[in-house]
Amino acid sequence: MDYDELKKKTGATAKLYFDGYKGDRPYELWKSFDKGLAKDLSLFITGQMYAREKLPHPTRQLVAVSVLTALERKDELKLHIWAALNVGCDPHDVAETIFQVAIYAGMPVVNQALGVLQEVLEERGEWPME
Repeated sequence: MDYDELKKKTGATAKLYFDGYKGDRPYELWKSFDKGLAKDLSLFITGQMYAREKLPHPTRQLVAVSVLTALERKDELKLHIWAALNVGCDPHDVAETIFQVAIYAGMPVVNQALGVLQEVLEERGEWPME
């Protein structure tokens, strides 16, 4: 894939995942330190990894939600819960994904992640869940 195609794919995937997200994005932080590296990271992470078609976007985002829950990465979790909802994941499926993490990582991380899910749903005007 040539550079222009990769750049276009990166932009399309970023829009799909993060459209409407008002919080801080890692790309902006990276860019404030090193614009060239930020561009390279974005092209790789968003344009190549997130855009891969081996897993459907909803599955990919539920995997991200489960890992970020277990690792207690609240800021990234918020971003990827938003992305999961943007790509069509049902909020109940996101909650169930978070609950499944309890078996391996414990209830404190689940409680924290459910709080993040609630925060995202409130911001989107989708709380309380039906």
